[in-house]
Amino acid sequence: MNTESTNGTQSPENAEPPTTPCTVVWSQGRPYVLEPGDGNPRWVGTDNRGRPLKLTGADLRRRGWSLHRAS
Repeated sequence: MNTESTNGTQSPENAEPPTTPCTVVWSQGRPYVLEPGDGNPRWVGTDNRGRPLKLTGADLRRRGWSLHRAS
């Protein structure tokens, strides 16, 4: 099922983020990388002050995400 709209962003209907390690997605103007780990993989990026931030897939869905940086 293709969940991308014509402008390359994810549709809001609970689209699942990718599950391939080292994949980069964008959320709220910031990049997040999927890091594999024991148990649940986490999306790792930074907050607006440059501090490390780890998100779950559910967190990322709530915030909204895209495979492409917003222009």
